[in-house]
Amino acid sequence: MLSKIFQKLIQIFKIRDLRRSIFFVLTMLVVFRIAAHIPLPGVDLESLKSFFSQNEVLGFVNLLTGGGMTNFSLVALGVGPYITASIIIQLLTMIVPSLEQLAKEGESGYHKINQYTRLLAVPMAALQSYGMIVLLSKSNGIIDKLNILQLSSTVITMTAGCIFLMWLGELISEKKIGNGISLIIFAGIVSGLPTVLQQTIVSFNSTQFINLLIFVILGLITVAGVVIITEGQRNIPISYARRIRGNKMYGGMNTYLPLRVNQAGMIPIIFAISIVLFPPIAAQLLMKLQIGWLKIPAEFVYNVFQPSHYFYGVVYFVLVVAFTYFYTAVVFHPIKIAENLQKQGGFILGVRPGKPTSQYISDVSKRIMLAGATSLGVIAILPLITGPIFGIKTMVIGGAGLLIVVSVVLETMKQIESQLTMREYEGL
Repeated sequence: MLSKIFQKLIQIFKIRDLRRSIFFVLTMLVVFRIAAHIPLPGVDLESLKSFFSQNEVLGFVNLLTGGGMTNFSLVALGVGPYITASIIIQLLTMIVPSLEQLAKEGESGYHKINQYTRLLAVPMAALQSYGMIVLLSKSNGIIDKLNILQLSSTVITMTAGCIFLMWLGELISEKKIGNGISLIIFAGIVSGLPTVLQQTIVSFNSTQFINLLIFVILGLITVAGVVIITEGQRNIPISYARRIRGNKMYGGMNTYLPLRVNQAGMIPIIFAISIVLFPPIAAQLLMKLQIGWLKIPAEFVYNVFQPSHYFYGVVYFVLVVAFTYFYTAVVFHPIKIAENLQKQGGFILGVRPGKPTSQYISDVSKRIMLAGATSLGVIAILPLITGPIFGIKTMVIGGAGLLIVVSVVLETMKQIESQLTMREYEGL
């Protein structure tokens, strides 16, 4: 096994342009980590770190931004505003006819929708940066009182940092070594894992050894579950009719159409986290504003949306399942698949071409998607359940981030593998 891995690594680094692409991606991630450690002025960093360590929700947000929030860095927002903008645009695609038409235009339509997403991410970043500044300024004087000029410059700087990360993500995606935005989130989570492990070791005692061992085993099972769901697929047998042109015969072969159990990848997890973290942050902001009639409902929302509360887990699970169905509906088109099969002379045994074929593919996809979406939802909330049971609260955040980490690693490995396969064919 190890020899195969080393052979694959040697094969990768023998290909000059692939080697350059990998080094370029690593360089961009290093640039991101450097930016995450450049703090903005006017912040008491010690008070800020203490504030985040006492708040589970903001601690989770900080993990996804790569620790940029605890430093109040140039990229403190991470790629959160871009993800929020993506959710809004994709929801509008299902409602607005003009956007729905763009989504059907293929590559050109995708580029236009992506441009709209970038434009919407700018005001979203400005709004989120302003909300963060107000929240921290109301929290024991973490941020000094800012005048209009200072506030404006800080908001502009944080917004520019978010746009900078969007740009880095697109540069990474162009190299076809994984998805750029996903890799930035991956780098942020991985950079926070050493701190989580350190906190676990510091709080560890001999009586927790069995609990920690069981928790680690469940973590490995979670990783295995993510791999199985990501790699699992249902193969639909496809036959191609024989065609005679001149003296030659074409077609007549059998193959299959692979349908993945989870076609949405880890996008539902990222979307669900972005949505479920918004209510407690908004509630905490309203609590700090000291508005009398809003204080009680804000405290209620803040309490029920804590990761340790069962309501948070239920909402998280439902959102993961819902976004799995939604995102699959956006990216998977049975009608187009059926049309392409008919044009190429392919058919499913026992199913008529055209609409019956698209309906059959859609039904199969929905059946396997139920298992995929439910399993993904269970894996998403598993760390939230096991952490309090075993008394290892510091690993709850790390367990949730593990879902995204494993998925991004698998996606990146597949893209590198496809690059290697393509170059093998070029050599032939």
